[in-house]
Amino acid sequence: MHMADALVSPAVAVTMYAASAAAAGVSLVQLHKEEAAAPELAKKKLPTMAVMSALVFAGQMINYTIPGTGSSGHLCGGMLLSAILGPWAGFLSMIVILAIQALFFADGGLLALGANVWNMAFYGCFVGYFLIYRPLMQGRLLAGKGRTKLVLASVVTLQLGALSVVVETSLSGITALPFGAFAALMQPIHLAIGLVEGGITAAVLLFVYQTRPELLQCASAGAKNRCSRRAALAILAAAALVIGGGLSMLASANPDGLEWSLFGNEEAGYSANMGLDEEAYGAESAAAEKAAAVQEKTSLLPDYNFAGSDSAAGTSVSGLVGCALVAALAACISLAGRAARKRSGKKQASAG
Repeated sequence: MHMADALVSPAVAVTMYAASAAAAGVSLVQLHKEEAAAPELAKKKLPTMAVMSALVFAGQMINYTIPGTGSSGHLCGGMLLSAILGPWAGFLSMIVILAIQALFFADGGLLALGANVWNMAFYGCFVGYFLIYRPLMQGRLLAGKGRTKLVLASVVTLQLGALSVVVETSLSGITALPFGAFAALMQPIHLAIGLVEGGITAAVLLFVYQTRPELLQCASAGAKNRCSRRAALAILAAAALVIGGGLSMLASANPDGLEWSLFGNEEAGYSANMGLDEEAYGAESAAAEKAAAVQEKTSLLPDYNFAGSDSAAGTSVSGLVGCALVAALAACISLAGRAARKRSGKKQASAG
């Protein structure tokens, strides 16, 4: 669902940057309050944030085929991150993932980054968490209808994100994408993608619940930990490396839900859908051209491969490098927060 710069006008792009920045600011403030109230938990969050960010980055590299459509989908991961890190840290981690993807892998436009953060992170991290996950945890997670609700949460958040893409292109004046026709393609395909994402999310959370429930947000105090925190994180970290460095090479070559809606997949015998020209579509602007020029310089591994190559080794290297970059930046954010809390504590002590 990564939007390209051609799909948003500068005015819409700036608006979405402002909205995403506001959500990020609130997340930073709330995260600071949470960690100040429970400093011991704050110390444990750094490795968890790094590992989970890397795992979601790796998961987003695996495009799975949607049978009978000529399309594919991939994990979004907002609700998965929030279920383990909390909505505030989860949202910030998603920003890290999407920024790394745009800057180093040319996945999603830089001008459209604010929109991509909103579409792919906001709904999963906040709507899915507060309306579905947290109420679910007040009962018995994954018991009975709990797993179904997790799947439905993923479907709902994907539907909201897909609808936001349609609204943003409409507000940007992309007349080649009339609202009704575009929505009629985007919503059903992201319903299918959301069902698979929901299954993945439920499976990961079930694993965590059965091994180290302490890692989950709002977990009941009586839940039994069957392995150490270090062991659970080691397993998740190993999964990230295997997925990013190995399974990523098996990803579907079909276009994802957004690309499929825009361009179709006639080469494989499927519909042309909106039938846009992949080389020339959407809106042109000086801001988009400047963003593309910056992205061209920063993209070390464009499209998750060596420049000008289709080598499987390039995909593997991209997965491993991406996991490392995302984990390192997520850890830096956690360390910066810890340093800020220490400075704040020293000022309060000296003032007292």
